[in-house]
Amino acid sequence: MSTYKETAKVISQETLADGICSMWIQTDRIAAEAKPGQFISVYCKDGSRMLPRPISICEIKENTLRIVYRVVGKGTAEFASYKAGDDIEITGPLGNGFPLDREGTAVVVGGGIGVPPMLELAKQLPGKTYAVMGYRNSQMFLKEQFEEAADALYIATEDGSFGTKGNVIDAMKEQGVKADVLYACGPMPMLRALKAYAAQNGMEAWISLEEKMACGIGACLACVCKSKEKDAHTNVHNKRICKEGPVFRAEEVEI
Repeated sequence: MSTYKETAKVISQETLADGICSMWIQTDRIAAEAKPGQFISVYCKDGSRMLPRPISICEIKENTLRIVYRVVGKGTAEFASYKAGDDIEITGPLGNGFPLDREGTAVVVGGGIGVPPMLELAKQLPGKTYAVMGYRNSQMFLKEQFEEAADALYIATEDGSFGTKGNVIDAMKEQGVKADVLYACGPMPMLRALKAYAAQNGMEAWISLEEKMACGIGACLACVCKSKEKDAHTNVHNKRICKEGPVFRAEEVEI
């Protein structure tokens, strides 16, 4: 797989919910190589912020990419100010994506800002696919797109304002969702619970880990997680989330 650094163009930008922005980007080469579950590194124009921000890929269409991100600091606040026609420096595609060759019924599960990377996966999975998304409240984003991409969409909200009151596992139990393979991205407590839930219910599980990154290409070892097997690169029980991940077979990593 090839990785490129390029000056891309912003096609459009909109706000989907409080603090959640969606940006479509036109690229020369990155979109052609990108897979569900991968991410790009986005560089700030402000020279005082040298490190790029890793942002997951939400959708892929021909020579365009969509990123949906939360504004949490000065870097993402800068990105939120970009308008159509602006240049944007990006590197990608980075990391390993979700496998698309698993057999049987699939359930894709997202929570919070882990919702966006599951959309392209739901679109590309070949078999029957359920989507289960978790939000804090009724400020849901990408709901209509998941309804189109999946055979069925189930939603959990923490405050009970929509769908199942509780978390994604509560929604899966309430709706009787059964699947052969589970794919997930979201907060660590959610992934930890889903790993156990999948094991209890005989489901193969793939999880995407989120972590703060520096280089994004596997050189600095700033984003390691504990792994079951020794890493060939470091010869210790670590995996680099940016390089060997962000997607792992759930049994591979200790979370």
